[in-house]
Amino acid sequence: MPTRVVIPELLDHLPADDPEARRSRRDLRRINFFMGNERWVLATARRFPEAAALGVTELGAGDGDLTRALARLHPQTTVTALDLAPPPPSLPSNVVWNQGDLFRSPSPPQGGILIANLFLHHFEGDALRELGRLAEGFRVLIFCEPLRARLPHLLGYAAHPFINRVTRHDMHVSIDAGFSANELPRLMDLSEKRWMIGEHSTWRGALRVLGCRA
Repeated sequence: MPTRVVIPELLDHLPADDPEARRSRRDLRRINFFMGNERWVLATARRFPEAAALGVTELGAGDGDLTRALARLHPQTTVTALDLAPPPPSLPSNVVWNQGDLFRSPSPPQGGILIANLFLHHFEGDALRELGRLAEGFRVLIFCEPLRARLPHLLGYAAHPFINRVTRHDMHVSIDAGFSANELPRLMDLSEKRWMIGEHSTWRGALRVLGCRA
């Protein structure tokens, strides 16, 4: 298994209104659809209505597509979205958008379900452990991250003719920063005494982690 390598992605340093950034976000929506990430997150969140009633939080909400879907899935629940970007337009009334650095928030988020879709691979070391401590304020964890393996790279190369240069670069950087089996819970220091962790990977390049309070 190749060593995990975390380096900056191009999209993270482009202005939100840059044409290449807009094109790359469209590419990412198609990649997410191909990987089935959001469908899995929503199907999994639907299984825990009691936890959802305590609030749903999404880390790295991006363009807000998954946030909107979560708000529709749980219309009576407050869905909190955290991202460095400003809130996108037309958010449902039950969405609270917190713009800013998660690690500098004076009050860490808490609730029933914590969700991260293609977000945690941006971090390593102390930052991942801090995210693990943040997870202690929730009952259910739903994480979907890149699988660090050869096949996802091969699938990425096959997609090169259909995506822009930013996405071509960032896709492979994301895979190299992704996780192998059983790696993410260990790096986040999620205690087996406090969490029951289930994990599986897909041939489309996703590593899916579900954590429930033990």
